[in-house]
Amino acid sequence: MADEPQKKPHLSALVGHTNGLTKPPSLAAATRAGGGGGGGGGGATASSKKLVIKNFRERPKLPDNYTQDTWQKLQEAVGAIQSSISIKYNLEELYQAVENLCSYKVSPTLYKQLRQVCEDHVKAQILQFREYPFLMCYTDSLDSLLFLKKINKCWQDHCRQMIMIRSIFLFLDRTYVLQNSMLPSIWDMGLELFRNHIISDKQVQNKTIDGILLLIERERNGEAVDRSLLRSLLSMLSDLQVYKESFEQRFLEETNCLYAAEGQRLMQEREVPEYLHHVNKRLEEEGDRVITYLDHSTQKPLIACVEKQLLGEHLSAILQKGLDNLLDENRISDLTQTYQLFSRVKGGQQILLQHWSEYIKNFGTTIVVNPEKDKDMVQELLDFKDKVDHIIEVCFQKNEKFINLMKESFETFINKRPNKPAELIAKYVDSKLRAGNKEATDEELERILDKIMIIFRFIHGKDVFEAFYKKDLAKRLLVGKSASVDAEKSMLSKLKHECGAAFTSKLEGMFKDMELSKDVMVQFKQYMQNQSDPGNIDLTVNILTMGYWPTYTPMEVHLNSEMIKLQEVFKTFYLGKHSGRKLQWQTTLGHAVLKAEFKEGKKEFQVSLFQTLVLLMFNEGDEFSFEEIKMATGVEDSELRRTLQSLACGKARVLIKNPKGKDVEDGDKFIFNSDFKHKLFRIKINQIQMKETVEEQVSTTERVFQDRQYQIDAAIVRIMKMRKTLGHNLLVSELYNQLKFPVKPGDLKKRIESLIDRDYMERDKDNPNQYHYVA
Repeated sequence: MADEPQKKPHLSALVGHTNGLTKPPSLAAATRAGGGGGGGGGGATASSKKLVIKNFRERPKLPDNYTQDTWQKLQEAVGAIQSSISIKYNLEELYQAVENLCSYKVSPTLYKQLRQVCEDHVKAQILQFREYPFLMCYTDSLDSLLFLKKINKCWQDHCRQMIMIRSIFLFLDRTYVLQNSMLPSIWDMGLELFRNHIISDKQVQNKTIDGILLLIERERNGEAVDRSLLRSLLSMLSDLQVYKESFEQRFLEETNCLYAAEGQRLMQEREVPEYLHHVNKRLEEEGDRVITYLDHSTQKPLIACVEKQLLGEHLSAILQKGLDNLLDENRISDLTQTYQLFSRVKGGQQILLQHWSEYIKNFGTTIVVNPEKDKDMVQELLDFKDKVDHIIEVCFQKNEKFINLMKESFETFINKRPNKPAELIAKYVDSKLRAGNKEATDEELERILDKIMIIFRFIHGKDVFEAFYKKDLAKRLLVGKSASVDAEKSMLSKLKHECGAAFTSKLEGMFKDMELSKDVMVQFKQYMQNQSDPGNIDLTVNILTMGYWPTYTPMEVHLNSEMIKLQEVFKTFYLGKHSGRKLQWQTTLGHAVLKAEFKEGKKEFQVSLFQTLVLLMFNEGDEFSFEEIKMATGVEDSELRRTLQSLACGKARVLIKNPKGKDVEDGDKFIFNSDFKHKLFRIKINQIQMKETVEEQVSTTERVFQDRQYQIDAAIVRIMKMRKTLGHNLLVSELYNQLKFPVKPGDLKKRIESLIDRDYMERDKDNPNQYHYVA
């Protein structure tokens, strides 16, 4: 052997290791000692020999007929597996036999033989289905179920057999088959055979699919079915790669037809909440079907089909039939479900948005447009806003599109009736800020004001709000009727933040006047103490800057001598400090505290200046006619009638009217009521409140329109001064950008004509739609 050193042994002794274990010291020593010896064919050294194992010179041959005998054994084993009987041979022996055959290049023949055996067996299986008595003409669901169970058993047996066969032929599968990419693995070969010879048979396939669809239909109708059978059969179709073309297409078509018919029927029969609940239930059921037995790839088209037929085809009908009711009744859970379902369908959210907007506009218009609802308009608007906010937050998941469209819708309907909502919001704020409003704590009042500001934002004619708010604020400040200075200033800061400093400058000026008036009165009281005759009347004066406050019509009345004297004293004091100013007394805003004596005792009355003038007359006599009182006081006719009504026809009747009656007529006589009784010592006699007269409302609104005309004129002049020459359409467009209140094109045209008449601008001689600024 020493003369063939060039041959590499397949197996040689591991130097330094014994069977992979760490070598013992003695062996290691021997190996080292032998390392120095020559290359003689395994020649020994002084203490040990080196063992070398080399290949056979010739490969051993297989015994005669070994291949045929071994295949016979393997064929018998495969037959036993396919017949479900015990195998005569040891599985390890069979595995070894396959390995031996593969080692001697018999693999291609072995694979073909195995395929043939398997194919013959599968072909034989089809006969049981062809002979199946109900195959051609069964309609009964029980026969269908039996057929499905039979095909399922055949498939399960086939899978079990192929697993056993593959375990025996595993060496073939992992060597020869793996090296030949064109050949299917033994398992895939089994699937291919089952697909080609059983499932591809048209009759078998049709009856299998029909049976599966029948079971699913029964389950959809509420019956209990064998879900494990369905799972196994559909898994079979999926494994055989015929699921999509043989089952899924037909399944989706039938699902489409079923839900199309069901959608049409139930839309007629059911109310919207019940219908949506049913849709939700169906979607959950189909989702569960995908999880339980359908292939995962079916989920998307199946759910899309249900959504399209039960929702997509009926979007408008659902909303027209039921959305208004859901919103009217504030059915939160049903609205949430509606939003969730509509969000699943293409275009669903968009159509829901449109109906949402329409509902807000229609409902809001009924609140705003009806004059009979004016009394509760603002409260209803606030309640409605709270309601839609809650629905957006809880049901519509704070979706920005719904929030923005809600704001646009509010802005649309609230301006359908110009000016009135602005006026009523101002009055609502007045009712909340007026003293005597006990219904709210400071925190609640602040919350109410915040809500009002949200409604205020939607209004275009904010100058109308300002006019009425200013008028009411003046009353609150002058009569000391404001509930809280902090609340007043908080509202002012909100308005300033919303509309800018220019909007609130006059309102801030009113507060400033009231504070300055307090300082002036402190100085006046000190001044009066230094007078030789300070008098018996304690005078308090509020000095109002004319530009800040509403315009009051001055009324000349006949004050008594003491009052006139005090007025002159104050005038001298004030003008001495502020020369060049002019004082104008507003008698309509004056009030006084009078002391009176009756049989029961002394009382004090809190009364207006007009009531004061009437009552002071009764110091001179016990009875006066209406005409005498009118002559003596100089109070205007309608104002005097209201004043006498409050004194003689109200709760506290200081005067007795003769003849009796609610209204004051010409010729009525008034007698001092010396028997007057009241449980309180100080009694406030309220002026009979005319509801704000139509004239007063009209005059306030007219003042707003007058101010608007000035603003339009100023804007036109400003634009023309800058541009010098401008076309009519461009000028109007620029005006719309600058003006902060709604204005009609006709009004703008009138203002342009007015400015042309007053020589601020002129028309172009050649083009009447072109204007030039006149410097």
